[in-house]
Amino acid sequence: MTPEEKLKIEDKVVEMLRTVYDPEIPVDIYSLGLVYNVDLTDDGELNVDMTLTAPNCPMADYILEDVRMKLESIDGVKKVNVRIVFEPEWNQDMMSEEAKLELGLL
Repeated sequence: MTPEEKLKIEDKVVEMLRTVYDPEIPVDIYSLGLVYNVDLTDDGELNVDMTLTAPNCPMADYILEDVRMKLESIDGVKKVNVRIVFEPEWNQDMMSEEAKLELGLL
């Protein structure tokens, strides 16, 4: 995979992550700052480290499945590994300015 192809796929990954929402919050998981790391290997394996707004999030399975299905649909991605991490602990400071504005925090 060329660097240009890799960059194009990584852009598509971010685009897809921006379509995943926690049903209880009207902001996508990427803008919320829930995605900590996205790593695409040269052989098409995509590793994503993300968190949830709370460790006991009742929508965790739904969100994870949505992330996995959308990322697996991207041309060039052969395998998707989504890992839930709780370090560092998520907080509102990790949200984008747009997300804070949307949620009335600015």
